Amino acid sequence: MKTLILLLALLPSAFSLAQSPPLPSVVKAQTLSMGKALVAGDGNTFSRYMLPEMIEAGGGPEKLRSLMDSMFMMFRNFGGNVDRITYGNPGKIVRYGKELQTTVPQTTSITSPLADLDLATTLVAISRDDGKNWFFYDPQMGQARQLKDKLPRLSPEIVIPPAAKPRIVMKQELPRAKGEKENR
Repeated sequence: MKTLILLLALLPSAFSLAQSPPLPSVVKAQTLSMGKALVAGDGNTFSRYMLPEMIEAGGGPEKLRSLMDSMFMMFRNFGGNVDRITYGNPGKIVRYGKELQTTVPQTTSITSPLADLDLATTLVAISRDDGKNWFFYDPQMGQARQLKDKLPRLSPEIVIPPAAKPRIVMKQELPRAKGEKENR
């Protein structure tokens, strides 16, 4: 009888655990949603995955959204396009203070009239609500390096590999400056 009561008491918690997707799956799904928004030029959705500290440093949500929309438009007007973004599997998820932290490998493919570019980097992913929602940032980007003192402290277990050298495939020669001779 005691076993039956114990089993019945534990059953609801077993169902709730079974219904929650594993944390790495949640991280991956949210990175894919963020990447899809970037490829589509959807600054509104993309900004939902940005750290609040970075949004504030950018002048707040409205100013940042306006800046992102302008950047997307200017990039496209010059013939640039974020062709695709792919993500690897999240690294080990660790609890550090009140946050969950991990890393996610990212490869971004950009096309332009002059060259195609593949950038491989590692994103830092942070959750402040036990893994329901994740914020991402690229610690190699200039803004992240400038804001280092305002960004969350990372667990010593979070290891960010050095950025890989970008792969660039030129489509055409760059125009020479007036009077510059061709080297052959």
